[in-house]
Amino acid sequence: MIAVDHLPILQVVGPLIAAPVCSLLRARNLAWFFTLLVSIAAFLCSIYLLNTVIETGPISYEIGGWAAPLGIEYRVDASNGLVLLIISGISAVVLPFAKRSFELEVPVEQHSLLYTAYILCLTGLLGITATADAFNVFVFLEISSLATYVLVSAGAKQDRRALTAAYNYLILGTVGATFFVIGVGLLYMATGTLNMTDLAARIGPVGTSRTLDVGFAFIVIGLSLKLALFPLHAWLPNAYTYAPSAVTAFLAATATKAAVYLLLRFSFTIFGSGSAFLAPMVGYVALPMALAAMFAGSIAAIYQYNLKRMLAYSSVAQIGYMVLGISFLSVTGLTASMLHLFNHALMKGALFMALGCVFFRIRSVHIADMAGIGRQMPWTMAAFVIGGLSLIGVPLTVGFISKWYLISAAIEQEAWIIIVLIVASSLLAVIYIWRVIEAAYLMDPLPGRAVTEAPLSMLLPTWVLVLANIYFGIDASLTTRVARVAAEGLAGVVQ
Repeated sequence: MIAVDHLPILQVVGPLIAAPVCSLLRARNLAWFFTLLVSIAAFLCSIYLLNTVIETGPISYEIGGWAAPLGIEYRVDASNGLVLLIISGISAVVLPFAKRSFELEVPVEQHSLLYTAYILCLTGLLGITATADAFNVFVFLEISSLATYVLVSAGAKQDRRALTAAYNYLILGTVGATFFVIGVGLLYMATGTLNMTDLAARIGPVGTSRTLDVGFAFIVIGLSLKLALFPLHAWLPNAYTYAPSAVTAFLAATATKAAVYLLLRFSFTIFGSGSAFLAPMVGYVALPMALAAMFAGSIAAIYQYNLKRMLAYSSVAQIGYMVLGISFLSVTGLTASMLHLFNHALMKGALFMALGCVFFRIRSVHIADMAGIGRQMPWTMAAFVIGGLSLIGVPLTVGFISKWYLISAAIEQEAWIIIVLIVASSLLAVIYIWRVIEAAYLMDPLPGRAVTEAPLSMLLPTWVLVLANIYFGIDASLTTRVARVAAEGLAGVVQ
């Protein structure tokens, strides 16, 4: 029981300690297996924590016995418990896929260091999510970001443009982190505390304050860069396109989710009750940018011939849906956002892993090279098609559940134009997914190309996410209940 009591901190400290250990494991198979064990342990921990907070309420852990706000607190509730589950669960599924993917795409001598960077990225994302200290968020944000730059650059063996993509990501990521930490500094200047719960309590008595409003603006801009909200998304397409396939699948399913969670946490837990800046920010910034992202990302995806880049622009549109749910400032809207955090991780993880299987066999994800691939790699392309249907929002998939709740939130507020825009943007996804289906199934295979199905070690993890797309699309009772509890916990501050 003593170990269980320490799970909120062990979930972060465990991977943090494991990272330097992994760097000493020079055998690539041993480094991979060690990283897999770390991820599975984090996943099991997150399942226990989420179940506990749903049943008994939030868990507070005071590091070193120092009570908050003097000490650093880790706090797990339904909202970040769900995000912890997403991050650790996706990591545990991607790693079996990553073994063969890295063997093809990354030089052998770099494997142990690459897995070390992977664990550090996992540590940072888990730390961002679990901590209740605003400056601690910045520390873990930098840990995850620095590791991510390394992971993206590892794709240089296949395409040297991975180095440029990593550099651009570094520059824009640094700008975003700088904006964020300036905002945190302004909050500390106005309130004298960094604990999130204490910040929320102290912001109310301060009342209207230019320092707080400017601090909130800096935080929103910094996090918008991190989550790639249109038009601050310039780093994302190249990073996803040129990173190794397993890295792209992991980042697309986790990194932006942690940033969206932070936007939710700061907007509602901290500023929800005390700042008059939240409603104008949502009405004049978040809502227009979300709607623009839904269309700009999908339209850009239609014109892409590299399918990883196509899905990268699709992610920009999907981030728009998440922010749109936030902009409704309602329990149903927040439920839609929390649901889409989970659902998008399943669909985009499956899609990028399916493309990774294709790349493993034909060394390309260009649409011209996909001709007839549906007959040569039937299981892989079936996985892509189901993931694509989920992305569109077809019933019996998780994508439909997300969009149903978004439309329900819009109906509550009689925002009929937004309903039309949600449906229209979903139809745009039909166009770029159909382009892939047309090439894979309706065109003849390239002459002289003999292609076999992907290895089971890559195919099985892909289908785990595909089947999850279907299962949670048919029976969404568990995910909607958790998302609703999370939304009520966040929205309770502003109601």
